[in-house]
Amino acid sequence: MLKNYLVTAWRSLAKQKVLSFINISGLSVGIACFSLFVLYAVNEYSFDSFHAQKNNIYRVYEWDAAAGQGDAGMYMPLGPALKQDFAEVEQYVRFYKEWSTRFTRAAGSMPVRMPIAYADANMFSIFSFRLLYGSPATALTGPKKAVLTKSRALQLFGEANVVGKTFEIKTGDNFEPFTVGAVAEDVPANSSLKFDVLLNWNYLQAAPGTKEAVNNWRYSGFQTFVLLRPGSSLNAAELATFRHKYIPWEAAEAAQRGSKPTTSFRLQPLQDIHTNLTISAGSDHGTDPKTTWILLAIATGILLIACINFTTLAIGRSSKRAKEVGVRKAIGGGKAQLMWQFFTESMLLSFIAALVGLLLAQLLLPWFNTLAQRQLQFSFTQYPVLVWLFIGLALLTGLLAGIYPALVLSSFRAVEVLKSKVKIGGANFFTRSLVTLQFVLSLGLIVCTVTMLQQVKYMRTKDPGFNKANVVVIDASETDVAAVLPLFKQAMAKYPQIEGVAASAADFGDGYNSAGFEYNGRHQQAYRCIADANFANVLGMHLVAGRMLNNSIPEDSVSSVLVNESLVKSMGLTNTKIIGVKLDGLSRDVTPVVTGVVKDFNFLPLNQPVQPIVFMAGKPQRLGKFFVRIKPGYPAKAMAAMGNTWNSIVPSLPFQYNFLNEKLNSLYAADERWGNIAGWAGGICVILACLGLFGLASLAAVNRTKEIGVRRVMGASVTVIVKLLGREFMQLVIIALLIATPIAWYCMHQWLQQYAFRIQISVWVFAGTGLAGICAALFTVSARAIKAALANPVKSLRAE
Repeated sequence: MLKNYLVTAWRSLAKQKVLSFINISGLSVGIACFSLFVLYAVNEYSFDSFHAQKNNIYRVYEWDAAAGQGDAGMYMPLGPALKQDFAEVEQYVRFYKEWSTRFTRAAGSMPVRMPIAYADANMFSIFSFRLLYGSPATALTGPKKAVLTKSRALQLFGEANVVGKTFEIKTGDNFEPFTVGAVAEDVPANSSLKFDVLLNWNYLQAAPGTKEAVNNWRYSGFQTFVLLRPGSSLNAAELATFRHKYIPWEAAEAAQRGSKPTTSFRLQPLQDIHTNLTISAGSDHGTDPKTTWILLAIATGILLIACINFTTLAIGRSSKRAKEVGVRKAIGGGKAQLMWQFFTESMLLSFIAALVGLLLAQLLLPWFNTLAQRQLQFSFTQYPVLVWLFIGLALLTGLLAGIYPALVLSSFRAVEVLKSKVKIGGANFFTRSLVTLQFVLSLGLIVCTVTMLQQVKYMRTKDPGFNKANVVVIDASETDVAAVLPLFKQAMAKYPQIEGVAASAADFGDGYNSAGFEYNGRHQQAYRCIADANFANVLGMHLVAGRMLNNSIPEDSVSSVLVNESLVKSMGLTNTKIIGVKLDGLSRDVTPVVTGVVKDFNFLPLNQPVQPIVFMAGKPQRLGKFFVRIKPGYPAKAMAAMGNTWNSIVPSLPFQYNFLNEKLNSLYAADERWGNIAGWAGGICVILACLGLFGLASLAAVNRTKEIGVRRVMGASVTVIVKLLGREFMQLVIIALLIATPIAWYCMHQWLQQYAFRIQISVWVFAGTGLAGICAALFTVSARAIKAALANPVKSLRAE
């Protein structure tokens, strides 16, 4: 019986090649999009699942109840103390990744920048990172041992098995040698912990910049992971007692402020790290689960539209199969058998579309990876759940797409069918609702896409409060900055294309740490930018009170500071009254004095309000980022001058730079990425919706064949016939626009609330989207209506 169903189903699909092609195309596109978005979601929720002991590994963090957020940057002695005080802690691993890259080289090769990370020697006994060469027990034994990933080993040495070989990392003015203890497989894309070059923790502890952190419970910034015994845990009371033991001054300091401590130690499950944005860890960022669910909702909408297309097209061709159903019933066919027949056709078409869709998804995967900035792959070993998801997807698609046509077609009465009394109404409520739903989803997505892209454009073009154009940022962090900076400034002054040079401790907006100070007995917080006196001038900031810093005034390189208007407001002062105010406690070396106030500017992404900031002098050797302003229209000459000067001063290191405006624009790359994804999804929805509309128009044309013939014989023009068939479908699109408008407006209004600086949703977005939807629908319906109008009226009048 099943074989008979399959043979009949195949003959039916082969007989109606055009409709079958449209059905398979629509379903396969829907399945391809759904598969890509599901792969993205599965990857996001599979982070760190490849570790064998994942259920017993936790990251320690501090939870600030007052701020409602956590910080996983912990204290260096935390791990040893936890293992010493709690029997439940089997092992611990501390992990730290440097903010910037460092020059690394093999013998006789030019240095290249690589990210450097540090971990305890038992890193590979707790985490399941695969080692290709070398032993987990000896990979990081010794302060000068290192682990390279396979790709980095190939980059440095040209081969993968380099255990025992030596390479060098630039530290200060010199290159230090390290021995490769092991080579690891490249870190999986779904890992929260990432490294390229991994050094021993003992080396970090001995480094000049971190010596003071070894036994210091006030110096934080290091991630700590613990492996608990199976079935054990550390409760809040135990962790509170532990915290009071090692940080006893916290309660006393809170009492002086008239409050109680609001910070506590907590444990975060390993697999919670990637999707929990309330806990930060330096530069590592996870994914907002809402984004993943939004993508899944879009994917479901696309798949639903594809299933609706199948339904409308199946109904559209049902009148041609009415007599087939009548004959089958007349010779004894039951309703159940007919339903199984139509379900078999639906399932066959669904599985064909699923195979084509998966092939299409595989072809589109490189483009999708670029769009989503991921390294996804359809790997059933890495994501075993995908096997069942895809099988379930094909079955569910066949069920959704085939249930209504099966019920309708199997319900025909044999006598009425054979007497040609059966008519399948193309304008019934169900089919009209399906098409309307398609356009609601399509038009809503288009509105959301346009709004997202307008917000991104606004953020990129908004005046940030300083001149971000024509500024080149040179990375000099691996040089002897104290010696290189004055030589570089002196050389640049000779070129008319260069307007100014300044230096900072970090890229603009990056690495600005928040620091506290006291004023009138109140504690204040502000971001702190360590830079030279010329920094504000070179970046084109606007002075509103006092004076700018000046290199020729000695105190401006020591204690004078600039502040922004937000800091003035937070202190309850005016721009003039703050001049000369001392900021006690902001620096351990001097007491900063406010010399000038600059206009508020955006140094953080525009989803955050302007924050208080202080510009203060730092030691020359810390100012490793050079900011060079060039005259408009002279980029080539200016870049050549900078490159030649760099090569003459620092011949051993490559000249590396970026443009400030490009760097700032990259802050909004994620928003633009999601806008593009939504845009492509919206475009696909419109195409699929038009396919569905084509099916409904075909249904209407078939059921009104004789009417069209009569009208043509009576002298009706093609235009009149097109208007006749197209009027009701235009009404559907207008209804869809009226439904989609408030829904899309609400969704975008909620989305825009995350931005401190945002656009107003324009009514023209809805008007333009509606007009585009109407034009697309009109073109689709017209194509089918014209064909019906041009048909021979004699044949139309004979049709029954």
